[in-house]
Amino acid sequence: TEGNVSLFNFDGKQGAIGRVPGFLKSQINIRLVEFDVETEQPIRGPDGLCRPARIGEVGEAIGLIGNDIRHDFSGYADKAASQKKILTDVFKKGDRWFRTGDLMKQDGEGYFYFVDRMGDTFRWKGENVSTSEVEQVLMDAPGVTEAIVYGVPVPAQDGKAGMAALVVEGKFDAQAFSDHVEAKLPAYAQPVFLRLIKSAETTGTFKYRKADLVADGFDPEKTGTSLYVRGGKAGYQKLTAAARTAILNGEGRI
Repeated sequence: TEGNVSLFNFDGKQGAIGRVPGFLKSQINIRLVEFDVETEQPIRGPDGLCRPARIGEVGEAIGLIGNDIRHDFSGYADKAASQKKILTDVFKKGDRWFRTGDLMKQDGEGYFYFVDRMGDTFRWKGENVSTSEVEQVLMDAPGVTEAIVYGVPVPAQDGKAGMAALVVEGKFDAQAFSDHVEAKLPAYAQPVFLRLIKSAETTGTFKYRKADLVADGFDPEKTGTSLYVRGGKAGYQKLTAAARTAILNGEGRI
């Protein structure tokens, strides 16, 4: 996005990326607006204006577009792509803001916290799941060296089920991993499916290549690797052909 918003964590607040105290809010060109994970669009009220994200609520960070260099939005060479980044009539008729694609939340003291990139967060069991937050937890699991989390569609289910591609050292201990996940994550954020991979491919900017993993889903013919499914109190069990068929037919409980 060829526009700028700036946040600085001057006092070293753990986990925060910056702070905007209430008395400086009008002078800083960043806001958080309510965001629909499924449509990937800001939520607007009956008046047609965007709704500011509440304290502690995850929203998309947007930056004010103005006529000075501090509020400039140069956009891209592709004008159509640039236009998709611009929001109008956000907090009042005629105002213009650009979308950063970053999902953040703010606490009562004004501190901002990065949550995820737009498109990486998915919805499951009526809750929003941040892939980056889940990845951080999984990286602390016994034997896990890398974790890539993403959502996969499941027939007859609303939203997307969480799936994690894991790079592990030695033999994978499904029970130890299950115990860690159970202790550290709420039920809706616990990955439903696991895939063991030898290495994690990244882009030129060192981002994980998730698109191919999403396309493979939980189909063993596409993955060619061991797959696991979370089976309630039983923890993670290897995904058998029969279990996968039951899930696809809406008969398996996940």
